[in-house]
Amino acid sequence: MTRHLLIGVLVLTASWPTLIRAQGKPHHPSPREEKAGAGDLVTLVREVTERFKDVSVAEAEGYSLMFGCVSGPDWGAMGLHYVNLPLVVDGMLDPAQPEIVIYEPQPNGRPKLIGADYLVFADGWHAANAATPQLMGQLLHLFESPNRFGLPDFYTLHVWAWKDNPAGTFSNWHTTVSCNAFTPEN
Repeated sequence: MTRHLLIGVLVLTASWPTLIRAQGKPHHPSPREEKAGAGDLVTLVREVTERFKDVSVAEAEGYSLMFGCVSGPDWGAMGLHYVNLPLVVDGMLDPAQPEIVIYEPQPNGRPKLIGADYLVFADGWHAANAATPQLMGQLLHLFESPNRFGLPDFYTLHVWAWKDNPAGTFSNWHTTVSCNAFTPEN
């Protein structure tokens, strides 16, 4: 009887992290897990967004600041979202054309490029696709409505290609991004 109890405890202990994740607790893949599947997408994001290091280039290509500087009470921040609305509403995802480029406000007033965000509205996506959207093997995250952005249900994938995120390359919140230097224009 003691042997069976010990085996049961070992099985339960070994499966505990899986049980926690199944109950909705966030799982943050290790850097080694992420790098195995992230390299190609991060490389592509860097290639297609490098020209946006100068925010005026992004603006000239149809990206504009929306939502101010997005910060969270517990998870860090997302930063400044420069959104290309025609790409958002087209219902498609193309890793070479991010719907959003993300910047961190700097004390000198110039935003610094830190990543890209891919976004598609859930209704539009599921009108043509049954599965959850993914880019190069990375599943997008579902943000349900109501949400802080006032948007209908949408899928999103942040790719922190220009600033390493201790929480993970594809986490929604970046733990070392700050909105402290943001000064909204009136």
